[in-house]
Amino acid sequence: MPAGGFSNPERIIKELNLPEGTRVADFGSGSGYFTLLLAKAVGPEGLVTAVDVLPAPLEVIKTRAGDAGLFNIAYVRGNLEVLGGSQLTDDSQDLVLLANILFQSQKKADIIRETKRVLKTDGELVVIDWTPQAVFGPAEAGWKLSKEEGQKLAEAAGFALVREIAVSQNHWGLIFKK
Repeated sequence: MPAGGFSNPERIIKELNLPEGTRVADFGSGSGYFTLLLAKAVGPEGLVTAVDVLPAPLEVIKTRAGDAGLFNIAYVRGNLEVLGGSQLTDDSQDLVLLANILFQSQKKADIIRETKRVLKTDGELVVIDWTPQAVFGPAEAGWKLSKEEGQKLAEAAGFALVREIAVSQNHWGLIFKK
């Protein structure tokens, strides 16, 4: 099984249909599971901003990006649970990815609010997270949320559901428009 328990991350990124030159924020990027694939997808004219609360994973991404010859990634240590915590400017991103982030927080609505702040008008929010029934992954089920709960959370912040994406038997995925 690939890292992160995803069946096919390349297919997920391809399904996002990102044009070259796109500006993407990978919120809670960790060690760059999606970041590097996003950077390849948006091309040298695009920009991916990896945002994580911990500095060590950002250093891992820098090393991996350098090894892969990817120079279109910015690195931000930020707290997504605080408005302005991503340090990105308002209306600056075409897409924000939240992959396996919401289950880690009791401040899910605050993370969604920060996402909305940085997205351009008609920008897209992609949420991928663990199903409460996941047979592997995080042991604590208390903060996991169902696809329906994720949809309600985003819609309460003013997002409109565009479509569902197939991720894996242990994850759900939804795409929203601002």
